[in-house]
Amino acid sequence: MTKGEETKSRILEQAAELFNQQGYAGSSISDIMRVTGLQKGGIYNHFQNKDELALQAFDFAIARTRQYFITALRSKRHAIERLQAIITVFSSFTDNPPIQGGCPLLNTAVESDDAHPALRDRTQQAMNSWLHLIRRIIETGIEKGEINSDVNADEIATIITATLEGAIMMSKLYGDSIYMQRAVNHLNQYLESHL
Repeated sequence: MTKGEETKSRILEQAAELFNQQGYAGSSISDIMRVTGLQKGGIYNHFQNKDELALQAFDFAIARTRQYFITALRSKRHAIERLQAIITVFSSFTDNPPIQGGCPLLNTAVESDDAHPALRDRTQQAMNSWLHLIRRIIETGIEKGEINSDVNADEIATIITATLEGAIMMSKLYGDSIYMQRAVNHLNQYLESHL
C-alpha cells in the first residue's frame, strides 16, 4: 500500500466513525480536519467533496461490519446455526460496534432518508444485500430440509432485521442492553420453534 493509499484509508476510517457518531449533516469539514489531523487540501486530495467522502466512508463502515458476519458464518453449515450466528454477531454491536457510534446501517438510514439521496440509495443497497444474505440462508435451509418448506424467506428476513435494528436503537437510546437481550432471546426461540 502506498503512502497515499494509507492516508486515504485512514481518512475513510476516521470519517466513518465521525459520520456514524455525529451524522453526515452534523459533521463539518472542520470536524473531519480535526479527527484526521489533515488540512482541507489534504482531504480533498483524496476526495472530490464531502459527499464523495461520505459515500466511501459509509462503504468502509459496511465492509467492516460485513467482515464480522463473514467470520461468524465461516464455520456454520446448518441454516439455523447460520441465522443464530448472525443474531449473535449483531447483538454484540450494542457493546462492541464495528464502527464507533453503533450500527452504521441504522444510523445512516435514519439520517439520509430525505436529506441525502445518494447516501440513501447507498444505504438501501447495503440493506438489500443484508436482507438477501438472510433470505439466501433461509432458502438454502429450505432446499436442504433444515427449515420448514412453508416458511416465507422474505418475511423472516424482515422480522430478523427489524427486530435487531430496533433492539440496537432501544439499547442505545436507554443505555441498556436488556432490549437487545430480549430481542435475541425472542428470535432464537422463534427460530427453534417456527422454522
